[in-house]
Amino acid sequence: MKEFEKRRDRFELFESFESPLLNLTFTLEVPDFRNFCKSQKYPPFHFFLFSLFKSLMAVDNFRYRILGDEVIKVDQLIPSYTVMNQDNNLNFTRFEYSKNLEVFIERSLKAREEAVNSRELLHAAVKLPESEVKKYVFITSIPWLDFTSIQHPVRKFSSADIPSIAWGKFKSTGNGTIQMPFSVQAHHGFVDGHHVYLLAKELETNLKQEIGICQ
Repeated sequence: MKEFEKRRDRFELFESFESPLLNLTFTLEVPDFRNFCKSQKYPPFHFFLFSLFKSLMAVDNFRYRILGDEVIKVDQLIPSYTVMNQDNNLNFTRFEYSKNLEVFIERSLKAREEAVNSRELLHAAVKLPESEVKKYVFITSIPWLDFTSIQHPVRKFSSADIPSIAWGKFKSTGNGTIQMPFSVQAHHGFVDGHHVYLLAKELETNLKQEIGICQ
């Protein structure tokens, strides 16, 4: 937490605002991993999600949370992404993060199947202990749209410390990369635009490494 103490005054400033949220949408360009996923039989969404959470774990600012009156850094993150169930209604997944790609994908697919097949609203994080909810990162994928902005719901602006991330339609550049609209929403007391940039660069690096390691 030494690094956080260097920005505690920034945190206290934004924490005093009615809305402390930073919401940034930009065009993310990363290596085109789709053919690699096809060759390895990895579902592209889940492969990308794994690389994203590996990147989130590497940038400490996305792991700061407010618990009671204290700022903490969570040791682990819980992926939670939206799916459409069989009634075309929103549902939530939740599963334990793993550093192992195959284990992560297996858990993610199992969580997706559960959420898709349930008419009941799952994993809305309203019945969990607060300390457990603080481990969440909320994920939304909108693969049909090339959106330019997005506003994520928050329970209370005063405690809006859980990051929300969204991405949209993939678009090939023809140069071995893909582009997509990518949105990051986080507490500005913890995250500046620079940290969003660091996350994007970490994600690019991790995708390259994962492809290189497995080839």
